Amino acid sequence: MLFRDRIAATKPLVFALCLLPFAHLVWDAMHGTLGPDPVAQLEHRSGDWALRLLLATLAITPLRKLTGWHKLIRFRRMLGLFAFFYVSVHLLIYLFVDLGGYWADIFEQIAKKPYITVGFAAWLLLIPLALTSTQAMMRRLGRNWQRLHRVAYLIALLGVLHYFWLVKADHREPALYLCTWIVLMLARLRVRSRPADEPRRVAARLKI
Repeated sequence: MLFRDRIAATKPLVFALCLLPFAHLVWDAMHGTLGPDPVAQLEHRSGDWALRLLLATLAITPLRKLTGWHKLIRFRRMLGLFAFFYVSVHLLIYLFVDLGGYWADIFEQIAKKPYITVGFAAWLLLIPLALTSTQAMMRRLGRNWQRLHRVAYLIALLGVLHYFWLVKADHREPALYLCTWIVLMLARLRVRSRPADEPRRVAARLKI
């Protein structure tokens, strides 16, 4: 009971830490401290945090299985939803600030620029994952829940490709994200797979 209380007490802290980059971004935008290219900074920083949180979400299960600390799963949904939040912020900045609200141009951009194509596809694929992240949906979908949420690995790869194709010169940072994604995939292959009804049992036991 004491350990469960500690986890519950930690959640608000994790929530605040996940929200801090957004607050910092808003603060810099309001005070004009985004540098000579503020639009690029808004897009870059929101996209960076979307990818970081998505990779952090994918790291939960391998870490849980490798360390035996099963309570880590209590933070997975929060991290995943924040990843979706930052991806959505990234897209909204592109639509309203970069394109200036000319939404019709987005379809032309998607068709002409591969990095926008894969980025937009990643956002679309994240929508059903966000909608089915609740405990009720885990019970309702059963074994299909786990199959659906494995798409997160593909989404992360699309996010990395989006970054790679966007950057024109220095590829060190997207390369770091790619290496992280590869490590997570290898860790996934090494750990023993759970039974098909894992989502239902985990939801019932941990009450996510």
